[in-house]
Amino acid sequence: MKLLVATRNAHKLEEIRALLPGVELVGTAAWPQVPDPEETGQTFEANAAIKAAAWCAAIGLPALADDSGLEVEALGGAPGIYSARYAGVHGDTAANNARLLRDLAGVPPEKRGARFVCALALALPGEPVRTLRGECAGRILLEPRGVHGFGYDPLFAPEGFDASFGELPEAVKARLSHRARAFALAREHWPEVR
Repeated sequence: MKLLVATRNAHKLEEIRALLPGVELVGTAAWPQVPDPEETGQTFEANAAIKAAAWCAAIGLPALADDSGLEVEALGGAPGIYSARYAGVHGDTAANNARLLRDLAGVPPEKRGARFVCALALALPGEPVRTLRGECAGRILLEPRGVHGFGYDPLFAPEGFDASFGELPEAVKARLSHRARAFALAREHWPEVR
Protein backbone atom coordinates (compact mmCIF):
# COMPACT_ATOMS: atom_id res chain seq x y z
CA MET A 1 0.00 0.00 0.00
CA LYS A 2 1.23 3.49 -0.85
CA LEU A 3 1.16 5.86 2.11
CA LEU A 4 1.17 9.65 1.81
CA VAL A 5 3.29 11.39 4.45
CA ALA A 6 2.01 14.88 5.22
CA THR A 7 5.32 16.69 4.83
CA ARG A 8 7.03 18.67 2.09
CA ASN A 9 10.35 18.33 3.93
CA ALA A 10 12.59 15.85 2.07
CA HIS A 11 14.83 15.33 5.13
CA LYS A 12 11.86 14.44 7.32
CA LEU A 13 10.51 12.07 4.66
CA GLU A 14 13.87 10.24 4.58
CA GLU A 15 13.86 10.02 8.38
CA ILE A 16 10.38 8.47 8.28
CA ARG A 17 11.46 6.06 5.53
CA ALA A 18 14.17 4.81 7.89
CA LEU A 19 11.55 4.30 10.63
CA LEU A 20 9.12 2.48 8.30
CA PRO A 21 11.30 0.19 6.16
CA GLY A 22 9.36 -1.68 3.52
CA VAL A 23 6.46 0.79 3.38
CA GLU A 24 6.04 2.75 0.13
CA LEU A 25 5.98 6.42 1.15
CA VAL A 26 5.41 9.57 -0.87
CA GLY A 27 5.62 13.13 0.45
CA THR A 28 3.17 15.95 -0.22
CA ALA A 29 5.79 17.83 -2.27
CA ALA A 30 4.44 15.80 -5.21
CA TRP A 31 1.26 17.95 -5.03
CA PRO A 32 2.46 21.57 -4.85
CA GLN A 33 -0.97 22.83 -5.93
CA VAL A 34 -2.62 21.44 -2.76
CA PRO A 35 -2.30 23.85 0.18
CA ASP A 36 -1.24 22.62 3.59
CA PRO A 37 -4.15 22.65 6.05
CA GLU A 38 -4.16 25.18 8.86
CA GLU A 39 -3.19 23.57 12.16
CA THR A 40 -5.89 24.89 14.47
CA GLY A 41 -5.87 22.09 17.05
CA GLN A 42 -5.01 22.60 20.70
CA THR A 43 -3.06 19.33 21.05
CA PHE A 44 -0.36 17.52 19.11
CA GLU A 45 -2.89 14.76 18.31
CA ALA A 46 -5.47 17.24 16.99
CA ASN A 47 -2.97 18.94 14.67
CA ALA A 48 -1.63 15.62 13.37
CA ALA A 49 -5.22 14.46 12.73
CA ILE A 50 -6.06 17.69 10.87
CA LYS A 51 -3.10 17.19 8.53
CA ALA A 52 -3.70 13.47 7.94
CA ALA A 53 -7.44 13.91 7.30
CA ALA A 54 -6.97 16.88 4.97
CA TRP A 55 -4.34 15.16 2.83
CA CYS A 56 -6.26 11.89 2.71
CA ALA A 57 -9.35 13.78 1.52
CA ALA A 58 -7.43 15.89 -1.01
CA ILE A 59 -5.43 13.08 -2.65
CA GLY A 60 -7.46 9.96 -1.85
CA LEU A 61 -4.50 8.03 -0.47
CA PRO A 62 -4.02 6.83 3.12
CA ALA A 63 -2.18 9.65 4.88
CA LEU A 64 0.20 9.73 7.83
CA ALA A 65 1.00 12.95 9.69
CA ASP A 66 2.90 13.89 12.80
CA ASP A 67 2.99 16.87 15.10
CA SER A 68 5.71 17.17 17.67
CA GLY A 69 7.30 19.49 20.16
CA LEU A 70 8.67 20.06 23.63
CA GLU A 71 6.70 20.25 26.89
CA VAL A 72 8.44 21.73 29.95
CA GLU A 73 6.91 21.01 33.36
CA ALA A 74 8.00 24.28 35.01
CA LEU A 75 6.31 26.19 32.16
CA GLY A 76 2.98 24.37 32.45
CA GLY A 77 3.68 22.34 29.31
CA ALA A 78 4.94 25.24 27.17
CA PRO A 79 6.13 25.62 24.48
CA GLY A 80 3.97 22.61 23.52
CA ILE A 81 2.22 22.90 20.15
CA TYR A 82 3.96 26.26 19.67
CA SER A 83 7.46 24.73 19.92
CA ALA A 84 8.52 25.71 16.39
CA ARG A 85 7.42 29.33 16.87
CA TYR A 86 7.92 29.80 20.62
CA ALA A 87 9.86 33.04 20.15
CA GLY A 88 7.42 34.35 17.53
CA VAL A 89 8.98 33.36 14.20
CA HIS A 90 8.39 29.82 12.90
CA GLY A 91 11.61 27.81 12.79
CA ASP A 92 13.94 30.36 14.47
CA THR A 93 15.86 27.81 16.53
CA ALA A 94 18.28 30.26 18.14
CA ALA A 95 15.46 32.57 19.26
CA ASN A 96 13.35 29.64 20.52
CA ASN A 97 16.25 28.27 22.57
CA ALA A 98 17.08 31.72 23.95
CA ARG A 99 13.47 32.27 25.01
CA LEU A 100 13.31 28.87 26.68
CA LEU A 101 16.43 29.66 28.70
CA ARG A 102 15.04 33.10 29.64
CA ASP A 103 11.73 31.58 30.72
CA LEU A 104 13.58 29.04 32.89
CA ALA A 105 16.02 31.55 34.42
CA GLY A 106 16.32 30.82 38.12
CA VAL A 107 14.63 27.41 37.87
CA PRO A 108 16.96 24.86 39.51
CA PRO A 109 18.10 21.75 37.58
CA GLU A 110 15.85 19.39 39.57
CA LYS A 111 12.76 21.39 38.49
CA ARG A 112 13.57 21.41 34.75
CA GLY A 113 11.75 18.22 33.79
CA ALA A 114 10.61 18.10 30.17
CA ARG A 115 9.58 15.73 27.44
CA PHE A 116 9.63 15.64 23.68
CA VAL A 117 6.28 14.52 22.25
CA CYS A 118 5.43 13.12 18.81
CA ALA A 119 1.79 12.47 17.92
CA LEU A 120 1.10 10.41 14.80
CA ALA A 121 -2.19 10.33 12.93
CA LEU A 122 -3.25 7.86 10.24
CA ALA A 123 -6.19 8.66 7.97
CA LEU A 124 -7.62 6.00 5.64
CA PRO A 125 -10.38 6.83 3.16
CA GLY A 126 -13.79 6.31 4.76
CA GLU A 127 -12.43 5.52 8.25
CA PRO A 128 -11.98 7.56 11.45
CA VAL A 129 -8.52 9.04 11.96
CA ARG A 130 -6.35 7.07 14.41
CA THR A 131 -3.72 8.71 16.63
CA LEU A 132 -0.99 7.62 19.01
CA ARG A 133 1.82 9.31 20.92
CA GLY A 134 5.51 8.69 21.57
CA GLU A 135 7.40 10.55 24.30
CA CYS A 136 10.97 10.96 25.47
CA ALA A 137 11.38 12.26 29.04
CA GLY A 138 14.37 14.27 30.21
CA ARG A 139 15.34 17.69 31.45
CA ILE A 140 16.33 21.11 30.15
CA LEU A 141 19.99 21.98 30.71
CA LEU A 142 21.28 25.35 31.96
CA GLU A 143 22.99 26.05 28.63
CA PRO A 144 23.14 24.52 25.14
CA ARG A 145 25.62 21.66 24.67
CA GLY A 146 26.63 19.91 21.46
CA VAL A 147 26.24 20.56 17.76
CA HIS A 148 24.19 17.57 16.61
CA GLY A 149 20.46 17.42 16.05
CA PHE A 150 18.23 20.44 15.62
CA GLY A 151 15.69 22.56 17.48
CA TYR A 152 15.89 22.15 21.24
CA ASP A 153 18.29 19.17 21.07
CA PRO A 154 21.32 21.01 22.56
CA LEU A 155 19.22 21.95 25.62
CA PHE A 156 17.57 18.55 26.22
CA ALA A 157 19.21 15.72 28.16
CA PRO A 158 17.17 12.51 27.91
CA GLU A 159 16.42 10.55 31.07
CA GLY A 160 19.40 8.46 32.15
CA PHE A 161 21.96 10.62 30.31
CA ASP A 162 24.10 13.61 31.33
CA ALA A 163 24.67 14.51 27.67
CA SER A 164 22.24 16.50 25.55
CA PHE A 165 20.70 15.22 22.32
CA GLY A 166 23.11 17.70 20.72
CA GLU A 167 26.05 15.71 22.15
CA LEU A 168 24.79 12.14 21.81
CA PRO A 169 25.53 10.11 18.67
CA GLU A 170 22.69 10.10 16.13
CA ALA A 171 22.22 6.34 16.58
CA VAL A 172 21.50 6.83 20.30
CA LYS A 173 19.07 9.68 19.66
CA ALA A 174 17.33 7.66 16.94
CA ARG A 175 16.70 4.87 19.45
CA LEU A 176 15.46 7.12 22.29
CA SER A 177 13.60 9.87 20.48
CA HIS A 178 9.91 10.62 20.73
CA ARG A 179 9.56 10.13 16.97
CA ALA A 180 11.27 6.71 17.06
CA ARG A 181 9.00 5.65 19.92
CA ALA A 182 5.86 6.87 18.13
CA PHE A 183 6.76 5.00 14.95
CA ALA A 184 7.58 1.84 16.92
CA LEU A 185 4.07 2.02 18.42
CA ALA A 186 2.60 2.60 14.96
CA ARG A 187 4.34 -0.50 13.60
CA GLU A 188 3.03 -2.47 16.55
CA HIS A 189 -0.60 -1.29 16.38
CA TRP A 190 -1.27 -0.22 12.79
CA PRO A 191 -1.04 -3.03 10.20
CA GLU A 192 -0.91 -0.44 7.40
CA VAL A 193 2.61 0.64 8.38
CA ARG A 194 4.21 -2.75 9.03
